[in-house]
Amino acid sequence: MRQPLPFPLTKDKTFFESLNDWIGDVFYDELPEKGYDLRDEQIFMSFQIEQALKEKAVLFAEAGVGTGKTMAYLLPAIAYARYTGKPALISCADETLIEQLVKKGGDVDRLNDLFDLNLDVRLAKSRDQYLCLQRLEGAKKRSDADFLYDIEDSLPEFVNKTYSMQNTYPYGERSSYPEVTDEEWQQVNYHPIQNCNACELRNKCGQTIHRNHYRQATDLVICSHDFLMEHIWTKETRKREGQTPLLPEFSQIVLDEGHLLEFSAQRALTYEVQESTLQDVTESILSDGMREKTLNMIEQTIDLHNDFFRLLRIHTVKSDEDRKAITKDPELVNVGNMLIRHIDLMMEEFVFEGELFTIPEYELRLAEEYFEQYTFSMRLFVEEGDAVTWLEIKDEIETLVIMPRLVTDILDEKLFDGKIPIIFSSATLSIQKDFTYLSDSLGIDKYQSFSVPSPFDYEDVMKIFKHPLEQNQKFERVYDLFSTGDQSLVLFTSKMEMDNFKKSLPLDHQYAIEFEGDRELSTVVKEFQEGKFQILCSYHLWEGLDLPGEALTKVIVVDLPFPPKDPVFDAKRKFSNNPLEEIDLPFMQLRLQQGIGRLIRTSNDYGEIHLLLNEDELRVEHLWETILPVSAENF
Repeated sequence: MRQPLPFPLTKDKTFFESLNDWIGDVFYDELPEKGYDLRDEQIFMSFQIEQALKEKAVLFAEAGVGTGKTMAYLLPAIAYARYTGKPALISCADETLIEQLVKKGGDVDRLNDLFDLNLDVRLAKSRDQYLCLQRLEGAKKRSDADFLYDIEDSLPEFVNKTYSMQNTYPYGERSSYPEVTDEEWQQVNYHPIQNCNACELRNKCGQTIHRNHYRQATDLVICSHDFLMEHIWTKETRKREGQTPLLPEFSQIVLDEGHLLEFSAQRALTYEVQESTLQDVTESILSDGMREKTLNMIEQTIDLHNDFFRLLRIHTVKSDEDRKAITKDPELVNVGNMLIRHIDLMMEEFVFEGELFTIPEYELRLAEEYFEQYTFSMRLFVEEGDAVTWLEIKDEIETLVIMPRLVTDILDEKLFDGKIPIIFSSATLSIQKDFTYLSDSLGIDKYQSFSVPSPFDYEDVMKIFKHPLEQNQKFERVYDLFSTGDQSLVLFTSKMEMDNFKKSLPLDHQYAIEFEGDRELSTVVKEFQEGKFQILCSYHLWEGLDLPGEALTKVIVVDLPFPPKDPVFDAKRKFSNNPLEEIDLPFMQLRLQQGIGRLIRTSNDYGEIHLLLNEDELRVEHLWETILPVSAENF
């Protein structure tokens, strides 16, 4: 049920005038009476957001750690949602940060209790965060691993029953399986290859039930940047196909950690081709009654596809990066073109097979949808265009990835069109109060902005130490730093580096260490905050992680977070006049500021930052020392 506005409306004041008065009353009177500090930066931010809502503007709201950004944007967001009759959309960097926002005792929960708002808050997670019943069945046919049967045993009773579905409820989220590793989860979660529209289990699917649930939200829908971008890109297509968009209509967007939006926009527009998937799809449609001509065409398609990936491996540039560049050799492009032509002819044969009912309807639709996407992706690869391509290992499978170099035109058309207010919120949106890097990367020409500092006195509560080291000495130094017993967060720039560190550990080490990916991440973060283990190693948690007090007293930065030398950033560098100053340095500065920002979250926090620096990183010290909150000293 829709709740009333948190303040009365009168005939002599507009909604925004009343909102302005209410914000002032809350921050100047009500919160101090409830024991909260009066923070001028927080109040200023909330008033600026109110103005942006009024003008339906894009606002870069940069506020230092400890400002109370979440409460500053939630209060006007909730009021505006109830005024317009459409929920506010809060978009976070990833699912771990969603869980932190809505956890018991978190900002949303606390705000609800403080003002008795009776908030209706619902989560809309990315599709890969949900269990797929079809893939679970497929995984069980290939393996008898214990985790598969643990998942099956946890399914609600209605999943395996045929009676009325009136008693369904949301289930199947990634966070419901905390002991399942990321690698295991990727065997049973939603995968883009699945044709959900043709799935006979759709009415029992946890993802479908969740979607029906969050569509009814009245105050807040909370999602990830990735899911927001997928919604933006697919909205019109889904409407044309008679489907509802992934997200409901919303009154505004708040982009928490909004500096990461560009990467989510690019990911949402990527197309993937995996070597093993084509064979899996074709095997699923093989049947005894299929015509010999179709069987031969399928066999030839598999052979051509395998030839393409053989050549792809030959022409992949060797590198330590996760994304490996591809040299578009004429032979490789030629095989790609042959594949496209051959699949077009094979699809015509599928039409005949469908009319003869030799292929089950679900498998046929799945195959047709897959091959349409396959040929579209392959055309992008073989054509001379503005796409960026690379080879990457995903779910332990070699994957060709194709991505547009620029997303600015599409964002301008589909997101930054002036129809709804959009608030970027983060402690790091600018480089020394210059928002050019962010605005240029997203193609935003017109925006409002402000930057307010953190209220904390970092000189009193934080020490930053520099460790001059050879690169091959860094892992040993990380290990040495564990000996003090501090609750420590170790930040790596890539999964590969984190895995290499994991392999370097002595087999008999005595430390309680968790690595990102070994279990469901939000559960790991919760247990780390509770002190159940000493050391958390991660390559993703540079931003948004909120671990106040004794939960975190040491942050170790293994390498300065310069962007990788991969095809995505190489494409950016290629079109830049000064790649170091325009691409590499701003990226590193923003990410380093975020990593350092994990340490001090409240006025009672304290601790140390340790920067492990090789000769090259020390050589550019003058380029990054200015963004440190306190001067660094040698260890």
